[in-house]
Amino acid sequence: MNKFKIFIRWIVIVELLLILSINILYFYQHHDSDGKLYLVEARRVMKVIEEQKPEASEIEAMRFNQYKTIVGIREFVAGEACDYDYLVEEIAGKLYRIEYVQERSPRLPLYINISLLGMMVVTFIVLMYVYHKVLKPFQDMSNLSYELAKGNLSMPVKEEKSKLFGRFLWGMNMLREQLEDNREKELAFQKERKALILSLSHDIKTPLSSIELYSKALSEDLYDTQERKDAALQGIARNVNEIKGYVNEIVTASREDFLNLEVHIGEYYLSEVMKVTESYYRDKLSIIHTEFQVDEISECLVKGDQNRMVEVLQNVMENAIKYGDGKKICISFGEEEDCKLVQIKNSGCRLKKEELPNLFDSFYRGSNSTGMKGNGLGLYICETLMRKMDGEIFAEMKDDIFCVTIVVRKA
Repeated sequence: MNKFKIFIRWIVIVELLLILSINILYFYQHHDSDGKLYLVEARRVMKVIEEQKPEASEIEAMRFNQYKTIVGIREFVAGEACDYDYLVEEIAGKLYRIEYVQERSPRLPLYINISLLGMMVVTFIVLMYVYHKVLKPFQDMSNLSYELAKGNLSMPVKEEKSKLFGRFLWGMNMLREQLEDNREKELAFQKERKALILSLSHDIKTPLSSIELYSKALSEDLYDTQERKDAALQGIARNVNEIKGYVNEIVTASREDFLNLEVHIGEYYLSEVMKVTESYYRDKLSIIHTEFQVDEISECLVKGDQNRMVEVLQNVMENAIKYGDGKKICISFGEEEDCKLVQIKNSGCRLKKEELPNLFDSFYRGSNSTGMKGNGLGLYICETLMRKMDGEIFAEMKDDIFCVTIVVRKA
């Protein structure tokens, strides 16, 4: 995009230099007296008169059809009006005016400049049209594909009225919705798998208890032969140990994080992340008529993963849109010791205060989520990412205002 702007500047500069050079060349050639045709022909007329020495009346009656610029010769009278340009020369002791017309129109430079300026204006209009209708929408679309590749599926797609990209953006939006739906299904599957693991763990404990009871019965000599007793005891003991180990593996697996939440710690400016977040949601919230207020933030270098921080902010913003009343969402900033605080507030909170401690648990959904799509993982993911980035996230309520505070460590 910057290269195209530089290209436009060079086109304008070249055209201006072309106009200037043409004007300089024209005026240089036509202000040189040796190069003016009417002066040359005037000298020829005077030479003819000096050779022929005609009378004064004959001089004024002379015809100059063989000359391109000379119109006639008249005796010079001061103050007398003349329709032509003229030169005053002395002939036979009298002053005569040699009337002439220039071989080129004096307005020719004006016509040339108007034509060149018109060409420059047309060129500039065409280049600006290409910039606004082709390059700028294409840059926005490239950002869209980049964000989709990073997994930011909640990013709004701004509508484009252009026939060039309208259908393409519609297709990209359909793709985004499909990917988001697939992620919802995948997370639902993960939830079911986790529930299944926990259920199996519970179910295996019941036969394990029964086996332990049988082993006690065998130890009390309820079988008639010693050989059968020994075989049963060995088999039950072996199965008991195997089932206990299996149960432990299932419980351990159920506690492990089943989401791939890798974090690459580095340094970045928090203001850059906020600009990205604001640009994502400014248009989306204006469409649904939600007031969106973002306070100014000073330049501050913080620690963490910039892309993951964008993801955290997007998850919190999506919750604010989904569970708020749609009237107002505010983002403000604060400082505390060596930390930077980002607070996202939305109006219309219907959550119960006793539910606050559970909001960041996996698969937990509050009482205000009835009838709304979701899997209860958004805030859980935010908390996991913030802890991996040595930060924190917590929520609080005051009247009908719900506030999520994100704590980021300064670099």
